[in-house]
Amino acid sequence: QVQLVESGGGSVQAGGSLTLSCLADRNIEIGVYSMAWFRQAPGEEREAVAVILDTGSRFYADSVKGRFTISKDADQKNTLYLQMNSLKPEDTAVYYCAALVSRHDAFLLASTYRNWGQGTQVTVTS
Repeated sequence: QVQLVESGGGSVQAGGSLTLSCLADRNIEIGVYSMAWFRQAPGEEREAVAVILDTGSRFYADSVKGRFTISKDADQKNTLYLQMNSLKPEDTAVYYCAALVSRHDAFLLASTYRNWGQGTQVTVTS
């Protein structure tokens, strides 16, 4: 199990930037297959925004490619980030950090993950 706590959400105007952080209660470089950011807007399903695997491979939703970057802190081995640039009103959602400790092909599906943070609200105004 991995305990996760997100921070960094807030309200920003379109075109602005935010950086989300996810603090884990353990080293996420060891024994964690996938770390991911998901988001869920009202009335919508939870969707994968960005995923980073233990190999370093990164995957992004088409809607955020070129604007968002997922990364792990090279020094603080228990922190995950999501740098969000050029934010759009359609990026408004609750953003969740998730961890997958076992290898699984469906690492882009929310239902695959068992370890979740409480979520942080991101609101982008036009």
